[in-house]
Amino acid sequence: MHQWDLSPSSVTPAASLMAKCVSRELLSQEGIDSASSWLSPTFSSQLHEAEQRIRTQRQLEQLQLQVDLLQAEKETTDVSHTFHLTRRFQMLQMFCSHLQDLLKDQNHLRQRLLRPPGRTDLPIQAPLHRSVVDLMALLLDFIGTLEEKLKVVRCSPTARDRLAQLNSSLVQLLTHVSVLQNMSNQLQRRSDCSA
Repeated sequence: MHQWDLSPSSVTPAASLMAKCVSRELLSQEGIDSASSWLSPTFSSQLHEAEQRIRTQRQLEQLQLQVDLLQAEKETTDVSHTFHLTRRFQMLQMFCSHLQDLLKDQNHLRQRLLRPPGRTDLPIQAPLHRSVVDLMALLLDFIGTLEEKLKVVRCSPTARDRLAQLNSSLVQLLTHVSVLQNMSNQLQRRSDCSA
């Protein structure tokens, strides 16, 4: 019995297509048999070449991924290498010991900072004395004016205070309007009653 001579209920669509191609002599049974005996399941050389290209592309992508991983590992090893870490650790220890020394000498350092440095007065040439006196007068005048303006700014009501004043004035105005309206209504009723 031939492999294509199967019962119609167990024949797959692919097998029936192949049987039709053989009966019309588009394909030969020997070609089908030789194609099925290959290791590759492809039927044509173009499909076989396409499979090869796809395989090589996958291998190339895998190799590229491995190269990228090695590159990333190389970049990170510079930072995490023990040589660099020991240098940083030594620098950190030096800094900590320096801070500890400063904390030990804190009182001495505080006293040194509170003492005024030597020679704080700068010598001024004689022709510039008058200019320095005038400059000091201008400086004192500027400081006085600045203090006055700061007082005015601090004492001046803010926009929120002004808005509160406007709201209270509006409430008072509305109460006066309602009182006047009530009075005018009462006057109108009296005039209607008397007429």
